[in-house]
Amino acid sequence: MLGSLFDVHNIRAFHCFRMGVLQRVSSPSQKPPLKFGPFNMNIQKRWKKPVVSAQTRLEDRTRDLKLDRLMSRLRKLKIVLKLQEMISKRKGPFVSVQRLSRWKNIVGLNVGMGIFLHKYPHIFKISTHPRRGSLCCYITKQMADLIEEEAKAIKESELITVQRLKKLLMISTSGTLHIHALRLIRRELGLPEDFRDSILAKYDDFKLVNLEIVALVNSDENLAVAEVEKWREEEYRVKWLSEFETKYAFQIHFPTGFKIEKGSREKLKNWQRLPYLKPYEKKEIVRIRTCGGVERFEKRAVGILHEFLSITVEKMVEIERLSHFRKDFNMEINVRELLLKHPGIFYISTKGSTKTVFLREAYSKGCLINPNPISTVRRKMLDLLLLGCKNSSELRHQKDGKETKQNIVDTDIGRLPREGDWVIPLLESSDDPNHSDMSVGMSREEELDSNHETGSLWLKKDE
Repeated sequence: MLGSLFDVHNIRAFHCFRMGVLQRVSSPSQKPPLKFGPFNMNIQKRWKKPVVSAQTRLEDRTRDLKLDRLMSRLRKLKIVLKLQEMISKRKGPFVSVQRLSRWKNIVGLNVGMGIFLHKYPHIFKISTHPRRGSLCCYITKQMADLIEEEAKAIKESELITVQRLKKLLMISTSGTLHIHALRLIRRELGLPEDFRDSILAKYDDFKLVNLEIVALVNSDENLAVAEVEKWREEEYRVKWLSEFETKYAFQIHFPTGFKIEKGSREKLKNWQRLPYLKPYEKKEIVRIRTCGGVERFEKRAVGILHEFLSITVEKMVEIERLSHFRKDFNMEINVRELLLKHPGIFYISTKGSTKTVFLREAYSKGCLINPNPISTVRRKMLDLLLLGCKNSSELRHQKDGKETKQNIVDTDIGRLPREGDWVIPLLESSDDPNHSDMSVGMSREEELDSNHETGSLWLKKDE
């Protein structure tokens, strides 16, 4: 009985083994993949091609250290201005350090508030409250003067600011813009805080369609000239380049260490010659699916972004805020990927919590080539920030000198003459061997008379 059971089991196992062998022979494509190891190193392994996306291009881009350094410093200045704005909204001229520490996450600080305030003694001054005894902080006079100077420069540049707004509205395909989008780039355009009432409602060139949309009433053809056209005209006149080479070209400034790939020079040369619809032209609509439509559409977007950055005060803007103008400017395209495609025209800095795009041709060694009054004042603020703790000993000496002088004045005025004060000049005169006894006697009598007169004066005041 047991023998028959073993025979049946062996027959079934042999049948299963036979079926498995037949399946492998009949379908060799279903062979199990060989694992890569030391015993099959000669077998070629096919690796997946790395994905090239906007994120990988952003990580692998050639860095501009000077612009990155400038961006990290501007981030600190942005925190300082946020603190100043929050302090100015308080009733008193100062705010307790304890309350400021609660605003740490609001302004984006990653260090302690006390440490940050002590880093910049030229901007923040910390003192003890006369009654409560707690530490209080207020803005120094130097920083307050610069803030007033910036507000004055913005007020004096009002006509230029109006021209900037006109240009942006002329670039828009519908001639309208959202006020919320303008509010996001208020600092970049040099607009005052109340620009809706002080500028949009003041000038007849603008019309408020509703609460959140502004339209341009009359366009100015004299303003319909892009900033890049000035460079093209100069290249044509000074360098005697042909119109075919300069009519649609842009300035190219690659960062230090940038490696040009093989064949990229010829592609760049052809792209510079490619005609496109300029920002202020609205004769035709560029469609992506037409002949050369993709490249022409992208080059038109490059021209709009170039003009947008040229209009701003400091020739830079956050990329996230550009997305609010995509629909108005008819730029239905990935803006970040487009900026990364042209590293000779734009540069994206990832320093800080946001990504900021710079216009490369406007900067040299981390500074603006052609500054304006508003950017000059902001540069002074940055220089004051960069002082840090430098020359802070002079501030302490000035403070100590004022306190010492005040104490001396208070002591000389406030105390009454005491007995024995006439001994001090006698002791001082005894150190001088050439001093005669007559002079000592005279000095003693004069001192006594003066003390007597001073005492009588104080008695009369007390009475």
